Amino acid sequence: MAIATEPLREIAIVEKRRGYWGTVGRRLVRDPVSMICAGILLLIFLSAIFAPWLGLADPFRGSMITRLRPFGTEGHPLGTDELGRDMLSRLIYGGRLSLLIGILPVFNAFVIGTILGVIAGYNGGWANSAIMRTIDVFYAFPSVLLAIAISGALGAGVLNSIVSLTIVFIPPIARVAESVTTSVRNLDFVDAARASGASALTIMRVHVMGNVLGPIFVYATSLISVSMILAAGLSFLGLGTRPPQPEWGLMLNTLRTAIYVDPWLAALPGVMIFAVSIGFNLLSDGLRSAMDIRN
Repeated sequence: MAIATEPLREIAIVEKRRGYWGTVGRRLVRDPVSMICAGILLLIFLSAIFAPWLGLADPFRGSMITRLRPFGTEGHPLGTDELGRDMLSRLIYGGRLSLLIGILPVFNAFVIGTILGVIAGYNGGWANSAIMRTIDVFYAFPSVLLAIAISGALGAGVLNSIVSLTIVFIPPIARVAESVTTSVRNLDFVDAARASGASALTIMRVHVMGNVLGPIFVYATSLISVSMILAAGLSFLGLGTRPPQPEWGLMLNTLRTAIYVDPWLAALPGVMIFAVSIGFNLLSDGLRSAMDIRN
């Protein structure tokens, strides 16, 4: 038995030295689906960031003579749009605004929602009631209608779209943060911190945050795909990016009249939105599995 258990002891020692996040990273790297999605997302991110240095055609320059050219046209591998602008260039440049409007609201909501949820979950009582009952008001409206209503009130524009989507995603993240904080606020290490004389702010910042950020972060990453779709929807309705800026949702709107002429061309922005959304969904699932210590 001593010989049989020796390898298990060595594995346990190695896992302890790596630490929790090192073990999570190792599990995530061993997941082929997560790595493929991460590679595709990284490629899209890098191409959008370094678009000016890729030697692409001018995404704003068009010609009515070359409008709606099919795939494989010389100088336009993915054809041209309704104004004769290069589709490949506009798809890559469009990733800049699409990714910004899709990711930044979730990050903002992650920060604000986590702070509100931790305060409500740790303090309980009137603080919990005041914060969570206010957040419950937003649950009375579907996220799509709420985003459209806020964007419509603020007006069209990238900044207003980011603000409206941030407001939409704060309630669900705050709800998750409050739930996980409530489950850890009475654990032994928190009671020990209170007994040592630590202030409530120190306990929330050091002891509680360190144990609840993981689940909240995983949930927030799963919202990026929803944010991408909502952002594209706002631009499609004219409440997001304004022409002639390239953005995938806006491109879907402008190309909708070309669907009877060249449906594959009109579907390209939708393919990009779908690829990024499903990539973040699968990556979030892989991260959730990697963080599950029962595995």
